[in-house]
Amino acid sequence: MDDEVKVGRRFFLKSGGTAAAAVGAVVIPIRNAEAATPAVSASVTTLPYPKKAIGIASKMPVNQAVAFSYPDASSPCYAIRIGSTVPGGVGPNGDVVAYSSLCTHMGCPVVYDGGTKTMKCGCHFSMFDVETNGQMVCGQATENLPQIKLEYDAKTDSVHATGVDGLIYGRQSNIL
Repeated sequence: MDDEVKVGRRFFLKSGGTAAAAVGAVVIPIRNAEAATPAVSASVTTLPYPKKAIGIASKMPVNQAVAFSYPDASSPCYAIRIGSTVPGGVGPNGDVVAYSSLCTHMGCPVVYDGGTKTMKCGCHFSMFDVETNGQMVCGQATENLPQIKLEYDAKTDSVHATGVDGLIYGRQSNIL
């Protein structure tokens, strides 16, 4: 019952070379077809973010969080009109900022505390300073809170989300 098949080295190399040539003949046309489809840009390393209206700057309550989702419905965020100019702030006074509301430690929801002007995570007690670009102050988190990039249109007094600085918790990419 010893039905072993013995394959010589020469036969093995010839068979392997034929198989590689057949695969190459199939793969080369596929690569050329991919090259024919237009890409976003060969030099772009990030995907484009959608532009989304957040609200009217003058109607946003001072020192209170306004909930919205960005860049998609699965990404909860807060926009906050601080009441004083802050780094990265937009609006007529440069005081409107926005952040992801998912803690960078384990994705628990953070809540805005107007008294300390911080975002606080109730799960593991991380705190993030909204006046200094979402900087992690204390707790288990090791990264700053992702900041939502905002644009302000002075003609309409409107604030729009246009991107994210940082990676939203639980994602390999902010744009799905």
